[in-house]
Amino acid sequence: MKTHLIFIGNKFVYNLPLKDYILRNIEQQSGFIDMTNYLKDSNNAFFLYLEEELNAVNRLIIVTTKQNFSTVGKVICTATNDNQVLREGMLMPQKASLFEERSYLLEYNNSLINVIQMDEGHKMPELLLQNSEIKAVVHIFEEERDTLLNILNPIAQTYEVHLDLTQEVDGWLRVDIRSKKYGDITKFIQASKKLLPKKLIDASNIIEYIIDKLSHSAKKVTFAESCTGGLLSYYFTKHNGASKILDGSLVTYSNALKENWLAVDHTVLEENGAVSAEVVKEMSEGALNVSDSDYALSISGVAGDTGGTVEKPVGTVYIGVRSKTTHQEKHLYFHGDRNYVQHQSAMMAIKMLLLIDKETFF
Repeated sequence: MKTHLIFIGNKFVYNLPLKDYILRNIEQQSGFIDMTNYLKDSNNAFFLYLEEELNAVNRLIIVTTKQNFSTVGKVICTATNDNQVLREGMLMPQKASLFEERSYLLEYNNSLINVIQMDEGHKMPELLLQNSEIKAVVHIFEEERDTLLNILNPIAQTYEVHLDLTQEVDGWLRVDIRSKKYGDITKFIQASKKLLPKKLIDASNIIEYIIDKLSHSAKKVTFAESCTGGLLSYYFTKHNGASKILDGSLVTYSNALKENWLAVDHTVLEENGAVSAEVVKEMSEGALNVSDSDYALSISGVAGDTGGTVEKPVGTVYIGVRSKTTHQEKHLYFHGDRNYVQHQSAMMAIKMLLLIDKETFF
């Protein structure tokens, strides 16, 4: 049974932070969304579209505004030959089997429909349409996709789990695992770990995993960012517990601040340019010294969409990672627009952090 999501209301088209908040909550609670549609306030096609959905035997989540909440209920009643009733201050179809504040659930022709009222500034109401599948995520590093599938597919068949592989960045594969039985997923992960020692991390969110690992080992990380402009810091500080492992970060966009804040040598900048292995090496060293952290990540590059040269075209990025005992710098080239290059750069830096100290992270 597929899960379809329908947004009804102009604000879900134009208010992207509100829409993203709703999507995060629904995906966490209900699992994968097979299809998402948006209907504006003036769209009169909802009745016909709803009839098609109800006859398709789907799991249907309808997110609407307070303004449209009762109208949506009327349309559902017309399509299902039902009547609206007032319960706990909400107008809803009489056949609704479950309801909480601003949320109700009903079943019709083997389809399940959860209607949710959501507006700006409100907490997401309870989702009554829960996921029937159990899921888990593992992250696997330094393996080619085809090789990994040859390793994992026989185990997946043994424990009757379904796998979806996606690449975060080169050398980092995310594996989404789905099953009807929790025990099967657990056994699959255990068997996979034995075949992929020091390559597999069992975690739904890799940054939360890093925060937990560093917190337990009383270690800290800091960042020195140029072209990513603080994106690494944002990716970490959006999660609880970041303050335990991150004292701060330095965004040194100009050469002057690279010199003054991170002690990057002026001659190194002049001879190699800000986008170079030599500069990110000194950036990571400076970040480690100024913060007294255990690890430092540094990024400098040409994110675009302009600013590239023949020698260093748009998408050219250098990343440095450093612990108290070792360091590594990488020269990379990413495709995409400015924001996607920045995202790939941050994710590659996170990958390099994990791999520089396998004893801590694996």
